[in-house]
This record gives sequence, C-alpha cells and structure tokens, in this order.
Amino acid sequence: MAGVFYGVGVGPGDPKLLTLKAVEIIQSVDVLICPEGKKDKGSVALEIIKDYMKSDTELLKLTFPMVYKEGKLKEEWQRNIEIIYEKLQEKKKVAFITLGDPMLYSTYLYIFPEIQKRGVKVETIPGIPSFCAVASKSNIPLAKGEENLMVYPLRKNGDGVDKLMDQFDNLVIMKPSNQVQQLAKILKKRNLENHFVLVTKCGTDEEELIQEIYKLEQGVPYLSTMLIKRRKIYE
Repeated sequence: MAGVFYGVGVGPGDPKLLTLKAVEIIQSVDVLICPEGKKDKGSVALEIIKDYMKSDTELLKLTFPMVYKEGKLKEEWQRNIEIIYEKLQEKKKVAFITLGDPMLYSTYLYIFPEIQKRGVKVETIPGIPSFCAVASKSNIPLAKGEENLMVYPLRKNGDGVDKLMDQFDNLVIMKPSNQVQQLAKILKKRNLENHFVLVTKCGTDEEELIQEIYKLEQGVPYLSTMLIKRRKIYE
C-alpha cells in the first residue's frame, strides 16, 4: 500500500493567508515537494511555508523547466513523477506545494493524475488564488450583482484581451507580464486608464499596487495579477 499524495495551495504570498488545513498537512507529511522553474533558483511557495515546516521533514526540490518544447517537458516531468512515486512506494505522506490554488494553472495539475492512475490516494488542499487577494488588497470587487467574470492567462500573444473586454464586465489577467505594454496600449485605446488595478508580488514585502498606465509601460514582474473592469474603478 502506497502513501498519500497531497497537493497544497499556499496562497498568493502572505504566510498568514495559509489555511489551517494547509498548515496541518505541511506539518504532518514525511516529504515536501518544492517545484522550481530553474534548478536552485529558489521558490516563493517554499518561502511562504518554511516557518511552518517541521525540522525533520524531508525537503525535495524538483525542477519543472518553464520551456515549451513538448518532448523536453515530458521527459523532465516524467522523471519527477517517478521520484515522487518512489517516495510514495515507501508508504510516506508526500505534499506538493503550489502558489495560489492547486487547481488553477499549477504544475500540480499535470502531476496528480499520473500519480492517481497508479492507485495512490490523492488529496488536494485549496489555497487563496492571487486574484482574490488582489481584489481584497485593493478593496475592488471581482464581480457583483449580474456581472460576469473571466479569468484569462495571458500568453505571448495578447491580442485576445481586446475582444474579451467587449464580452465581460470583469476580466482577471493572469501572467500579465508577458504582454503588459500591449495591455497598456489596449487600455489607452479604449479610454480605460481608470478601469484597472494590478498588484505585483502580492502578500510579500515587495508588493506594489499599480493603477498608473505609465508603470505598466515600464514592465512588471512575473508574479503579477491584473483586474480590468468595465465600470470605472477610480476618478
């Protein structure tokens, strides 16, 4: 009988926004999986939970490269899946930590189905998504009444955002750093300079709330989330 595999959402950045359930799991597991985009480049998720870890918990850092070569991705991810499964075969409890919520654009989404196929019990612990934290930080509702809401991960081509602004009352842009200058152009073209808010590194000491177009034009960090509203946010 294998161990148990947990996916643990650690929220947007503030350790105090960890759920009680997340802390309980972090302190009960034998192995903690910490995903990194590049080897030894550090992990924001680990920084969030490090003070809650037990001293005898095994920390396993696994690299999940941010590349788009399908063959390379499959090779690296399959290797990591085998490493995780080996730990589970030792009847250990293993937790995989992820920023925000595990079920929203996370690496965990590609890992747990493969583990589950092998008959391992999987339990997922939700976390606070970045856009919920951004709304709370800025005191701007995500949606109210009959309004609709779209969550859109911005890729290298940001052309789709322009059309979405015609379809939705509220638009959450994930990963806006990919095309933030283009976003600024779209907002200016539509006279929506007072209709957005962007928060960088939410919940950390480096957090910044941005409502000025010129700051978008200067570029923003990767860990940023943007909210665009059809209604004017501020004067």
